[in-house]
Amino acid sequence: MKTILNVIWLVLSGFWLFLGYLAAGVLLCITIIGIPFGIAAFRIGVYALWPFGYTTVERRDAGAPSCVGNVLWLILAGWWLALAHIVTGVLLCITIIGIPFGIANFKLIPVSLLPLGREIVSTDRPFASSGW
Repeated sequence: MKTILNVIWLVLSGFWLFLGYLAAGVLLCITIIGIPFGIAAFRIGVYALWPFGYTTVERRDAGAPSCVGNVLWLILAGWWLALAHIVTGVLLCITIIGIPFGIANFKLIPVSLLPLGREIVSTDRPFASSGW
């Protein structure tokens, strides 16, 4: 079921959202200071490409640097990416079939606004603290 949902998601909005995160990541990686933010954009872009079967959890070892980074991220890229999720979610909610995908878009908004200090994990192990 996750595969079917991910394929439909890819066609309806996942590919375009992935391109947005890819563009944000490339722009942020132009400077040396922006590389950590670019890596976060690439990581979330892959999550936006195939969101079903994964979730995000807060990292317990994230501290003040991730908080400061999230503020910078919000100003540089987060606002625009969250706006893309809102627009895509509203457009998907126009049809009955698109409502679950619109809701999935709305669930990606907090991650797009404040991605640092969060980890993407499989829903099979939502409390894991090690990578994908």
